[in-house]
Amino acid sequence: MPAASPPCRELFGSLPLLQLIERYRTASHVLDARVLQLDNTALARTFEPSENAGTWSCRTLLGHLADADLVFSTRMRRTVAEDRPMLTLFDEHAFLNSGIYESTAEQIPGSLAGDSVPAGGYVALLHTLRRWSGQWLATLPEPMFERTALHPEQGEVTLRRLIEYAACHVEHHAWFLRRKLDRILGEQQDSASASGCGPGCRCAP
Repeated sequence: MPAASPPCRELFGSLPLLQLIERYRTASHVLDARVLQLDNTALARTFEPSENAGTWSCRTLLGHLADADLVFSTRMRRTVAEDRPMLTLFDEHAFLNSGIYESTAEQIPGSLAGDSVPAGGYVALLHTLRRWSGQWLATLPEPMFERTALHPEQGEVTLRRLIEYAACHVEHHAWFLRRKLDRILGEQQDSASASGCGPGCRCAP
């Protein structure tokens, strides 16, 4: 039975360290494999708010996950390597508004991108980056997870906190991806709310 809402960020804060790292490392496994079967038209379909599946297309969602994970990995490695580094913001809206996730293969004669559905590339990047970073994190002594970086909006954040956020990020979007695929492929829809965390939760929306 699918979860009624995306996972709460506080869940990841309660996990023992090794479980958290493993959940981060294997996050690509929670992505619904049906997305790899979609053609470009289905990948580009957007959604109405009333569908309770988020408004992004599947391609945009996967592209966002890939770009965000590049940022997450860099932040974590800088936190270990540098002394309280100042992190830069990841402006996801700038990426969305730029059209970077839109397919242009059909407009480029002879483009190799038109030979295959691009979903696999996004998933492969996420899988590889998570395996690589996860194996590295597992080699660090426990005190390293208390090293800090400075976030422009959140202030001081620990390495562990960065991992918690990254682990939750994929599972949060995977929940919406599953609902998108149910609607694209015509499977039975449930009555779950897409509102995210439940009443009383201290998670950011």
